[in-house]
Amino acid sequence: MKTESRLEKVLASGALAVTSECGPPRGALPEKVREKAGMLRGCVDAINVTDNQTAMVRMSSWAAGILIKQMGLDPVLQMVTRDRNRLAMQADIIGAYSLGINTMLCLSGDHPKFGDHPMAANVHDIDSVQLIQMVVKMRNEGKFQGGKDIDHPPKMFVGAAANPFADPFELRVMRLAKKVKAGADFIQTQCIYNLDKFETWMEGVRQRGLHEKVYILAGITPIKTAGMARYMKNRVPGMDVPDAIVKRMESVPKEQQPEEGIRIAVESIQRLKEVEGVSGFHIMAIEWEEKVPEILEKSGLLPRPEP
Repeated sequence: MKTESRLEKVLASGALAVTSECGPPRGALPEKVREKAGMLRGCVDAINVTDNQTAMVRMSSWAAGILIKQMGLDPVLQMVTRDRNRLAMQADIIGAYSLGINTMLCLSGDHPKFGDHPMAANVHDIDSVQLIQMVVKMRNEGKFQGGKDIDHPPKMFVGAAANPFADPFELRVMRLAKKVKAGADFIQTQCIYNLDKFETWMEGVRQRGLHEKVYILAGITPIKTAGMARYMKNRVPGMDVPDAIVKRMESVPKEQQPEEGIRIAVESIQRLKEVEGVSGFHIMAIEWEEKVPEILEKSGLLPRPEP
């Protein structure tokens, strides 16, 4: 397979890769996309563009991705199975690829009940594992999921997500193994606050040799406030925020909490750098993109390598 994705080249070189995230605007505002992406220029190897994140309508991932591509940066097309059937997904994949987007992330998507259209139909024509299989088949065999030939196959570098913390914990490694078997090239994890539990998960990953078959990017989300830490601990499904993190954020004055949150993120990166099988980091600084360069600088992940 011809190597086209910048992210793939960095990972293949053995350097720690860095990706970040850009949530598109809730309106026809291209300047908002450019503003967020501009904060990440020179700091990351690729920028994820979310797909109707939290089941709320936003500018489409491929449209915002094209705006980022026009800036000379490298978008990661996110695609959820919630909103489209396999016809629409394959159409969007070849459309995005024809416009220069060559890296994507395959996801299920949050249930509509969490968003602003709770009555919307869940499509889920295929699941996230089948989506990975479909994109890999399009790339490697040059065939649509229905079996017909593709005139010019999309050579996508294919990613998936993993949550090392959701219950039941003992099935988490098996779930990753399914995605690896389906053909995922890289994995981005849920945000990591419980480092001990993540390291236990990584032990299971190494026991099955999965770290040798897929690149794993550890998810990092800096915490702005003690309130944010409490909310993620108590209200966000599948998130594991230890009491010690909440107490640490509460122990500093409110005006110093953002700085403390960044310090926690940097300490986490430094520790996770030492974990065998971690190939890089996915920094999810939600509506706080301007802090990504500082986090990466303090973590020793700048300057980025030229692949």
